[in-house]
Amino acid sequence: MPQQSKRVALCGVILESNAFSPVAREQDFRAALYMEGPEIVTEARQAVSRLPREMAAFVQAMDATGPWTPVPLLLTGCPPWGPIEGGFFARCVARIVAGLRAEAPLDGVYIANHGAMVATDDGDPDGTLMAAIREAVGTDAAMVTTLDLHANISARMVAATDAIIGYQTNPHVDQVQRGEEAALLMRQMFFGMRPRQALVRLPLVPPSTTLLTAAGPYGELIDYGQRRSRELAGDIVNVSVFGNFAFSDTPKNGLAVVVTARADGEKAAGLATEIAARAWQNRAAFRREMMTIGDAVDLAAAVANEPQRPAVIFSDAGDNPGGGGEGRTTWLLAALAAASASGVYYGAFFDPELAAEAHGLGEGAAFDAVFNRAGETEFCKRFEAKARVLRLSDGEMVGRLGIYRNRLMKLGPSAALEFGGTGGIIVIVISARQQTADPMFFEMFGLDIAQARSVCVKSRGHFRAGFAPWFPSGQVFEVDTAGLTSPVLERFQWRNLPRPVYPLDPDTTWTP
Repeated sequence: MPQQSKRVALCGVILESNAFSPVAREQDFRAALYMEGPEIVTEARQAVSRLPREMAAFVQAMDATGPWTPVPLLLTGCPPWGPIEGGFFARCVARIVAGLRAEAPLDGVYIANHGAMVATDDGDPDGTLMAAIREAVGTDAAMVTTLDLHANISARMVAATDAIIGYQTNPHVDQVQRGEEAALLMRQMFFGMRPRQALVRLPLVPPSTTLLTAAGPYGELIDYGQRRSRELAGDIVNVSVFGNFAFSDTPKNGLAVVVTARADGEKAAGLATEIAARAWQNRAAFRREMMTIGDAVDLAAAVANEPQRPAVIFSDAGDNPGGGGEGRTTWLLAALAAASASGVYYGAFFDPELAAEAHGLGEGAAFDAVFNRAGETEFCKRFEAKARVLRLSDGEMVGRLGIYRNRLMKLGPSAALEFGGTGGIIVIVISARQQTADPMFFEMFGLDIAQARSVCVKSRGHFRAGFAPWFPSGQVFEVDTAGLTSPVLERFQWRNLPRPVYPLDPDTTWTP
């Protein structure tokens, strides 16, 4: 008897919200990613796609595992920014719900979200969307979502879904595997599995610099969860440990463990508590020191003057567009310029006006480059220096390594500007705000990463995967720069974060 073709809706509203950043408006989403209807499936099946890789992987895995009928509704997202404008979010939810009702009955729904979104009028829009979807499709439809491991998990999100699947790597390089996992889990539900989830959230809000997974307390915790999941494979189908995104500043912040059992909710709850207790016992390890700007400038000078020393890469940690940073602070750049640094690649600076001027002048032109001429903010100050237009690009590229691998990126008119003469500082200027997590940000200008003595990137963690061939962990340094994504949490005026939380409140207690 041929297998019945299941009808599965596809949707998502993807945003990591930094509560201290400007509001993310409809035009921000439409400029980055906004697709409705069949275009979603067509794009998902491309070899190189603009879609988040988990969505493309889900569609391709469903294609490979049997007949199905995709019901694409709405998929939109923009780079991490501030809260989503409430009216636009409400319209997205309404479009998705209307599509679900029009296409009823449905066998399943796959949601590709980030999980750390806040709205101007809603502290848990991810939960709002998931609850609205569940109400629209009923309790019998399989409902699976994939989320970034920086998601902030609410009880409402868990109650609305059958399975929440979180990334396991930071830098994020496993989106394809998680999309495939979501498809296979949904297939199991079509054959009768009825999963049960459990959530345990801790009063532990780690700074982002402690949430790497190759080593350290967070990586060890994820590894432990995966080992226990394998040991209990007859009962457990997924273990996800969410490090949280502190800058969302919500009551649901905190490291969270979500365990999905095949059928037994008590077994899921027991394992979630076990993993959470292990995290709490090791909470003191979720601290990390950073390098000062002065020490970074000194190190850049030392490696430039001593060719036998290995090259280094610096994270401009306080201004990470991948966490809601504006991508245009000048603290580190100004310090390097003042020290007449040499052999430096610096990128990528978000300044459409400066990029446009460079394109108007043409390659080879010398001029006074003015950064942030369009306006200053608390952290993004005007900076001016003599420069030469080294090379120009339309900003369209396909990522090569790490989080952007095989993903089409549109950075808008972009320029490589040279400061301090040949061999000085080369700054990449882009017109669409993105974190510098892939060598193609430099390579699209013909620059060879191996020729740099120091590389400075506006990225907090994802650059590690993109630049790993040149910079192993011993050559990576996180610089303590001011900005909207500073890992020094004490610098922020928190309004909604649950208190007490560790490490902001060292005496915080928790009992399993």
